[in-house]
Amino acid sequence: MINSFSESYKKSGVDITAGYKAVELMKEDVARTRTKNSYDDIGGFGGCTDISKESGNILVSGTDGVGTKLKLAFLMDKHDTIGIDCVAMCVNDIICTGAKPLLFLDYIACGKNRPEKIASIVKGVADGCVEAGCALVGGETAEMPGFYKEDEYDLAGFSTGIVEKERMLDKNRVEDGDALIALPSSGVHSNGFSLIRKIFDIDNNPDVLSSPVPGEEKTLGEVLLAPTRIYVRPVLKALEGVKIKSIAHITGGGFYENIPRALPKNLSAKIEKASVRILPIFKHIMKEGKISERDMFNTFNMGVGMVLAVKKEDEDKTLKLLEKEGAYKLGEVVESNEGVILW
Repeated sequence: MINSFSESYKKSGVDITAGYKAVELMKEDVARTRTKNSYDDIGGFGGCTDISKESGNILVSGTDGVGTKLKLAFLMDKHDTIGIDCVAMCVNDIICTGAKPLLFLDYIACGKNRPEKIASIVKGVADGCVEAGCALVGGETAEMPGFYKEDEYDLAGFSTGIVEKERMLDKNRVEDGDALIALPSSGVHSNGFSLIRKIFDIDNNPDVLSSPVPGEEKTLGEVLLAPTRIYVRPVLKALEGVKIKSIAHITGGGFYENIPRALPKNLSAKIEKASVRILPIFKHIMKEGKISERDMFNTFNMGVGMVLAVKKEDEDKTLKLLEKEGAYKLGEVVESNEGVILW
């Protein structure tokens, strides 16, 4: 990724540059699986399969987990919203192509199958699916004693959506001068929790989750466990009224990793830092962890869950269509190879 690294995140045990290296090393093997219906782009927000000869449509799939945010669910013994995160991480990627999610499957691996807890997890998954307008068509629960602790589990999911080929979003349509629109996040979402847990020493001092967050009425635990926002319905509605060129889902790697994924190589996002509506939790994290501003923007969403690229003349219309979602002007596209220019 262009200019993407975070020393703070690396010190917490997560090396995002190692992730890029792994993708590079696996490309040759992934290429061996290609069929005539495959798209070649690895590293986009959704994996695409062209079935247009049969139907004129593209299938778009996404898979993801919740990460170490699960540790907070364990400590707080609250499991009914973590499933929303799992759905959101998948369907928010799919919507970046303009596709409507159709179905979802979950996978839960646990040390001991406690039926009430599993049901609570799946309730969250179902809530997320309802919000995204897709069906929970199946899943798998694996009981793995000796591999997971009895009270712990992992959660992952998979989703597939569909979009008409001519309506599919294409980052190569983005041009110099296009406007960048921000859709606010609901909080930290599902990335950066290894660093957060280290900053607040949550594993050794879980009582800190009951502490206040400056600027918030909720406790640290409540703010951190807030479910990832699902953007499917508002984005699909906006697509009916305006021609959105490209969308970036701001997940792990923050601005510096994700926004360039939605832009051609010769263009960058120019963003005035003062325009970013940073949520109080990120200011709290930055202060308590003594994290550099650069690393914050290369680790967290900072209050921006999605970034939409539209023509300059469509900026006001887009903002109006997404007014109820709190959309605002974030920046503009400029000729540059820096990826993201924060000033």
